[in-house]
Amino acid sequence: MKKTSISKQSRFLPFLAVLFMLFGGISALSAQSSKVVKNIVLVHGAFVDGSGYRGVYDILTKKGYNVTVVQNPLTSLADDVQATKDALDKQDGPTILVGHSYGGTVITESGDHPNVAALVYVAAFQLDEGESAVDWAKTEPASPKSGILPPDEKGFLYYDKAKFHAGFCADLPKEQADFMYASQGRFSAAALGAKVTKAPWKTKPSYGIVATQDEAILPSIQRKMYQKGHAKITEIKGSHVVFISHPQEVADVIMRASKEVK
Repeated sequence: MKKTSISKQSRFLPFLAVLFMLFGGISALSAQSSKVVKNIVLVHGAFVDGSGYRGVYDILTKKGYNVTVVQNPLTSLADDVQATKDALDKQDGPTILVGHSYGGTVITESGDHPNVAALVYVAAFQLDEGESAVDWAKTEPASPKSGILPPDEKGFLYYDKAKFHAGFCADLPKEQADFMYASQGRFSAAALGAKVTKAPWKTKPSYGIVATQDEAILPSIQRKMYQKGHAKITEIKGSHVVFISHPQEVADVIMRASKEVK
């Protein structure tokens, strides 16, 4: 009797081992598929700097994300792409790359970096190979509230003080708009006209935020770019600086990307 029982147990052990391996593998796969991307790199656009992301930064870091804010020199597309790639080099793994406005051009050109898991465009230019921000801006008449001045003698662009609040950041207090105008950096006109050579959103997930009250990049243009780029679109009622005026809604899209990317 004892020998028979032992024999049955020995025959049953390999079956148990297979079950443990099977369910252990399923558990590991489930944990891997549900893992959240914790690295976020934020890229600003023209006429602002990285400090505009403070609200988004605060929300994300409190949720446990590792956030890096790029300070673009805005002297050329190549310089801005290099600054972004330098930030990506310092990440320890998969990263959500976020760009606002002209920053969309920057993340498109740098989005082929191996650490980039997904791209988030915030009222931004989502360009295809051979396209520039200027190409898309010219597809529709500019808003009369837009105040980008012609390039100065050194080839840099600035925003008209008289139109800055209404045309750039109408949903912010005037005092804040006045400070943003005073602290705007010079922006190379050549960078705005530079054509991208890559379109990483063709192989990586992309998300597009439409600022529905945008007077700088018209909402209709944003929608067309995002639809062409197969981005998952979220619309937020806000001005061009929607990432400043609505940080929670913008952070929500970034966190969604961090959870959905495989």
